Amino acid sequence: MKRILVSQPRPKTEKSPYFDLERKYGIEIVFRPFIKVEGLSAKEFRQQRIMIPDYSAVIFTARTAVDHFFRLCAETRYNVPDTQKYFCLTEAIAHYLQKYIIYRKRKIFFAESGKLDDLVPLIQKHNKETYMMAVSDVHNNEPNALDEHGLQYVKAVMYRTVSNDFGPDETLDYDMLCFFSPAGVKSLMTNFPDFNQGEVAIAAMGHTTIEAVKEAGLRLDATITRETPSMASAIEAYLKKVGVQPVDGE
Repeated sequence: MKRILVSQPRPKTEKSPYFDLERKYGIEIVFRPFIKVEGLSAKEFRQQRIMIPDYSAVIFTARTAVDHFFRLCAETRYNVPDTQKYFCLTEAIAHYLQKYIIYRKRKIFFAESGKLDDLVPLIQKHNKETYMMAVSDVHNNEPNALDEHGLQYVKAVMYRTVSNDFGPDETLDYDMLCFFSPAGVKSLMTNFPDFNQGEVAIAAMGHTTIEAVKEAGLRLDATITRETPSMASAIEAYLKKVGVQPVDGE
């Protein structure tokens, strides 16, 4: 086990646990996204017949959604009013809004647990608002907590996930591949239709990503668990499982 591909952008901080793994086990971790995000153009967005000014509150489940919401507002020349309210899945997303607006608690709300279920009471409390959820084209169409509680809202697709094509000289010379979304698995099979897993280990996190791995006929070797709640810790658990020893002998 010498080279591991993590299908995400390289961390911006050197304090990432991935770099700790490199130093501890003497392995190389390569960061190469299999997918990339593209924003819908204003023309494409209008085809959904959704008018942003019709909605007094926006639901965000990702920072990417925040970026594309404000981008589309700018491209459609819509000045977001100060009265606009924002309901965020996590506190981190809520604070990210400061990139675009002045943070005011009276109009920004977030789920303490990071779960959509905990946004429901907040939305119910502000039941006079009209809600729009900014999503990608690969959002899960299965009923969520908002649907289960009969809340009225519209899903507005603002960005899409597409395959990040590999160049003709790029190869999959890795001992382990790590995936974080079904789109990443799909990109693997699109870029390398003759891919034969063989001894290559595959790690995946998230129910839909794991299902995509299985549907592609691939073997899942590692995933997050209660004991290994992050991809980095799941990778380390697998390294220990296959007998990879720390370079310092610890």
